[in-house]
Amino acid sequence: MSRAAPRWLHYTLPGAWAALVFACLSFTPSLLPRSGPFQGFVSGISAVIGYGLGVLGAWLWREFAHRPPRTPRPRAWQAFFGVGGVVLVGSLLMGWRWQRHIRELMDVPHPDSPGYLVALLVGAAVFFLLISAGRGLRAVYRRLETVLSRHIGPRAALATSGLAVVVLTALVASGVLWDGLISLADRTLAVRDTTTEEGVVPPGSTLRSGGPGSQVSWDSLGREGRNFVGRGPSVEDLTAFSGVAAKEPIRVYAGYASAPDAESRAELAVRDLERAGGFERAHLLVVTTTGSGWVVPEAVNAFEYLTAGDSAIVATQYSHLWSWLSVLVDQERAREAGRALFDAVYERWSSLPAGQRPKLLVFGESLGSYGGETAFSGERDLANRTDGVLFVGPPNFNTLYREFTDQRDAGSPEVEPVYRSGRIVRFSRRPGVDIPPASAPWGDSRVLYLLHPSDPIIWWSPSLLLRRPDWLREPRGSDVLGEMVWLPFVTFWQVTADLPLGLAVPPGYGHVYTGEHVDAWVALLRPEGWTEQKTARLRALLKPAQ
Repeated sequence: MSRAAPRWLHYTLPGAWAALVFACLSFTPSLLPRSGPFQGFVSGISAVIGYGLGVLGAWLWREFAHRPPRTPRPRAWQAFFGVGGVVLVGSLLMGWRWQRHIRELMDVPHPDSPGYLVALLVGAAVFFLLISAGRGLRAVYRRLETVLSRHIGPRAALATSGLAVVVLTALVASGVLWDGLISLADRTLAVRDTTTEEGVVPPGSTLRSGGPGSQVSWDSLGREGRNFVGRGPSVEDLTAFSGVAAKEPIRVYAGYASAPDAESRAELAVRDLERAGGFERAHLLVVTTTGSGWVVPEAVNAFEYLTAGDSAIVATQYSHLWSWLSVLVDQERAREAGRALFDAVYERWSSLPAGQRPKLLVFGESLGSYGGETAFSGERDLANRTDGVLFVGPPNFNTLYREFTDQRDAGSPEVEPVYRSGRIVRFSRRPGVDIPPASAPWGDSRVLYLLHPSDPIIWWSPSLLLRRPDWLREPRGSDVLGEMVWLPFVTFWQVTADLPLGLAVPPGYGHVYTGEHVDAWVALLRPEGWTEQKTARLRALLKPAQ
């Protein structure tokens, strides 16, 4: 690029080549399908990362070679634009082709060609804006250095101004900007938490939190808590399905506003559970919710159908944030909530005579599985203190999930590991078929993890930056393209970009496990007289309306 170009349009050639490479790599297949504009956003950020690395690499080379920067010849830029244009368009077309294949795997409508071309425009805009922001920081640095050099030595001014800009950037990014955005999201969603979905009304039953005699007020339950206690199958529904006289299920919930902290909410929930007679039922299910306090309707409804209503379910809320965002920022609160609730329930449950205790089960989905795990130390502890555990879509940082996966039996893949011959803990991509190892005995107290090879919540990890994971070293899962490969930095950013898309795919893919909870509970509860026909009927009954 010539010297006559405006300063804000000046780019270094090494940075431009690296930006081009990273932008092209951003079109390589990831876990989930993307729209044209979203792909452009991902490509723009990828190009910025590449540009920064290219500029840094060129600077390091000059420093080691003790050479000053040189202005590229016009032909060098002509070659860049000629080759770069062809390569970028080719990458776009390949990306569009890969997107079609991913959508075919997941039965998602194909992207239209014109809409996908928007990726180039969006990517260019994102690249320009972010580079401009970076140059704004550089201008602040140089201005500060100039001012300081009038009062202190040049080297001191250089070091002080650099340190000031780094600290300022870190504070803005991690403190002011990041924390501010999280705080804004939390406040916004907290307002939503005060609303109630249409058709949800306070229960008239004493067996529900927020109902007559409950120690938890209806208003404090939050939006998801009110959905949980205000909905669910009726006694008539359960009786019609099972063909035997069913009981009215007990549902207990403590919202974020019900008590000041996780321990207080857990204790409140247990008191309300005891008041409702939850410890007198045949089955007691402890649920660690997702960030927003959501209790997966299909999971708890299926549990009540399989137990013919002879059950009690207890849960608490610890946050207002969406599930995928909670995975990044709410881990500590999820840990506190999961441990506090199970410990409070277990303390009361274990005080009952051995022959009068309900079967104690645990459920957690997404970040809820992380919170649910924290109450236990390992495989034997899970088996000794529960009668069954179902964890769905576990985040990669789950302590026990990582332990079981990393120490899996030789020859079993990371996308469906086998741990100690499946004696207690098992994993399944499709619980409707045999759960491996199908021929090995499975104990009375069972732990089951559901996971999809295309679920970014499961595979996202900072280690993707510099280390190829086993799931991209071994044969790919059935819903992941074989063309997906690991690339340093790129794969980490690609999977990070997949996180908010995890729920935007059909059931059976990504982070959507609808239709699989029924089979999982059948495997754990093993109800008498149950048949595959009943499983199919219940799946159809619980299928969400389109």
